[in-house]
Amino acid sequence: MPTPFSRRRFVQASGGAAVALGLAGTTTALAAGIARADGDEFDSLRRTWRTLLLGEGFSPTAEPFKTKLAAMGATASGYAAQMSPAEGSLWPAAVWTDPDPDLDAESYAFSAKIQTSYQRLYAMAEAWSQPGTGVTGDAAFADRIVAGLDHMYAKIYNEKQTQYGNWYNWQIGGPQGLLDTAALVYDRLTAEQIANYCAAVDKFVPDSAVADYTGTSTGANRIDLCRVLAIRGILEKKADKIALASSAIAPVFPYVTTGDGLYADGSVIQHTNVPYTGSYGAVLLDGLSKLLALLGGTTWEVMDAGKQVIFDAVEAAYAPFIHNSLCMDGVSGRAIARGMVPGDPKGQNDDQLRGHAIMASVVALGRGASAAENARWRALVKGWIKRAYYRSPVADPQLSISKLALLEGVLDDSTVRAAAQPHGSDIFPAMDRAVHRRADWVASVSMASKRITYYENGNGENLRGFHTGSGMLYWWGDNFANDQYSDRFWPTVDPYRLPGTTASAKRLADGEGGIWGAARPDVDFVGGASDGTYSVLGEHLKGLSSTMQAKKSWFFLDDAIVCLGSGITATDGTAIETIVENRHLGVSGTNTLTVNGSAKPASFPWSGTLNNARWAHIAGHGGYVFPDGATVQALRDERTGTWHDINSAAGSTTPITSRYITLWFDHGTAPVAADYAYVLLPGATASRTAQRSHALSGWLTSSVNTKDVHGARVRKLGFTGANFFAAGSFEKLTASAPASVLVHERRDGTAVICVSDPTRLQKDLTLTWNRRVSSVISKPGSVTATTGSALKLTFGDVSGTGGVTQKIIVRLA
Repeated sequence: MPTPFSRRRFVQASGGAAVALGLAGTTTALAAGIARADGDEFDSLRRTWRTLLLGEGFSPTAEPFKTKLAAMGATASGYAAQMSPAEGSLWPAAVWTDPDPDLDAESYAFSAKIQTSYQRLYAMAEAWSQPGTGVTGDAAFADRIVAGLDHMYAKIYNEKQTQYGNWYNWQIGGPQGLLDTAALVYDRLTAEQIANYCAAVDKFVPDSAVADYTGTSTGANRIDLCRVLAIRGILEKKADKIALASSAIAPVFPYVTTGDGLYADGSVIQHTNVPYTGSYGAVLLDGLSKLLALLGGTTWEVMDAGKQVIFDAVEAAYAPFIHNSLCMDGVSGRAIARGMVPGDPKGQNDDQLRGHAIMASVVALGRGASAAENARWRALVKGWIKRAYYRSPVADPQLSISKLALLEGVLDDSTVRAAAQPHGSDIFPAMDRAVHRRADWVASVSMASKRITYYENGNGENLRGFHTGSGMLYWWGDNFANDQYSDRFWPTVDPYRLPGTTASAKRLADGEGGIWGAARPDVDFVGGASDGTYSVLGEHLKGLSSTMQAKKSWFFLDDAIVCLGSGITATDGTAIETIVENRHLGVSGTNTLTVNGSAKPASFPWSGTLNNARWAHIAGHGGYVFPDGATVQALRDERTGTWHDINSAAGSTTPITSRYITLWFDHGTAPVAADYAYVLLPGATASRTAQRSHALSGWLTSSVNTKDVHGARVRKLGFTGANFFAAGSFEKLTASAPASVLVHERRDGTAVICVSDPTRLQKDLTLTWNRRVSSVISKPGSVTATTGSALKLTFGDVSGTGGVTQKIIVRLA
């Protein structure tokens, strides 16, 4: 498994910036550079790769490039000054800013430093290659880089060395840094030096590394290995290596139904059972965008028609998890614990940076897509840039210059019209995730099952993410709260009180349940049904290392999310809680908490029991309605933590403090069949929250919240939704077996009936809707429909549908 610094640090470094053709002006275009290229096809490939690393089309004297180039030069000069070649190292231990990635395994520490050494050499080579860095084209500086490469080969990374520690450092992180550095200083290397470096790479990345699509050679890792093979082939002009890299990409394209890769429903999985769109998925997208551009139009162009899958994934898999330029944490695995970039107190490695990097990769990939796809993607990206209220992607100090240039190019393109915030509702059953979008808010839920882990930790990262899969409900506004989970959230939030979750207060050990997503609950019913406008989502939850169990449901509507829970039991002897909200207020937030029209104390800390709470409102965020009144616990507090608390490998030990307002239901220490109900109104004002509370029965026409059935009916919307955790009935719906059901009666006289099998176990399912239907407009071929005074749908065996929604459209009588 990769180290804490491996993928995230390298991806940031390897994006590069512009080709150093002068200290001022605008860099030349990629196509023009290739057209003027002299020499053979290998030289053209190397020049193309150089441009892909360094970027193009920007002015080095304009911001943000001018400042970033100067900072790049200063960093590289510092590395050069500190270099002190010795036996087994290139930099003395005293100047290493990266702590050991595994304090219990010395070999992991050493292998990580191999990779970091090459990353530093690459940073020096990039500064030497870029304009405006202060070391641009400096011959003595280039000699220093080459001396570093030679020392690494002679003493540390060569064909006689035995691999130890983390495989990733030897096969991906290290060789990528080595090869990219060599590509930038190629003209200063001898044939013997290039042969030596390539021989070292061949030792650790032989052709057999991509012989089988299995183990550590799948998904994003596979693309990284192909990148190593391709650049190694280009440097030593070995056609067979490039051909192997080109052909070995193909296994990444087909949709998978288990394990790592892209799923037809838009899910992205890595490490077998971890949702990873925002981290490994981002690396996959970035790597493919570069390799397809590198090989396009050459002897080794990737011709496999399956590459359309990655093009389709832009809108089906990646775009749903981007909101106003951030990438949602629920699909970013252990990357959520990385926080501050080591060595750069002003830098943020957070949901914003992940989103910005994905956006740049989408622009890059567009160069190889159809004109229509490219136009749609650029419009999406421009919309995200325009709505980036927290941190601008085109000024992100952590983005490489090449990625900044790609985003600036879209922003400055007057022919591109920014796409509006999309409106829709999507469930990703293969990774137990859902996203719901409206014009002025977005929400997402993270769940866990036999198929998907509670959370991933590894290499000391994300040590306290244990309840992130227990129904965590994330939500953001349109132009507010876009930093809700950025900045200080993860090191300061109470990990036992994540919003939306039901959890035991039982204290868990850091990394509880095992590394690499080993912990998964023994439950089947996790998933839901959606018609693209509304969604019904359900989760049978069993707590990690806990006796707690619960049934949880979310009904995603136009301006609200109806949240229901039942069957909450536990014998832990510790408190069981459902967290209505844990809103991050930042360092000095004083947002007013209002309950039933009365403002609560604004002091920190403050706590209280809200008896007969019918509604609550957090100023600047949204409202919460409690049907029939409820007893709710409230806390206004300041929490202090460090990134090291949740990331023992690379986290800063500097204490940071942030403020929160938390609302929760206390189910007691030994609940039996406890339940809860509340309606979340994202972005609502206090007056609108009060109005919804007063008129709730007129809006929420009916609901049910038993141990076997959760249901909600909103007649105004023509919406009826139910989770049948067992056979049962709600309103006019009857299900013969566990299922999620959504009915949307539309104004044109039609209705869409959506049914899914979240359990993936049902061999015989029948749904009856006691509503007169005149005809069936469309249905899956496997479904038998009987119309008349009631609609009877016989699905038969739905266990093989992967939890995907089955849609039937009917005309109402």
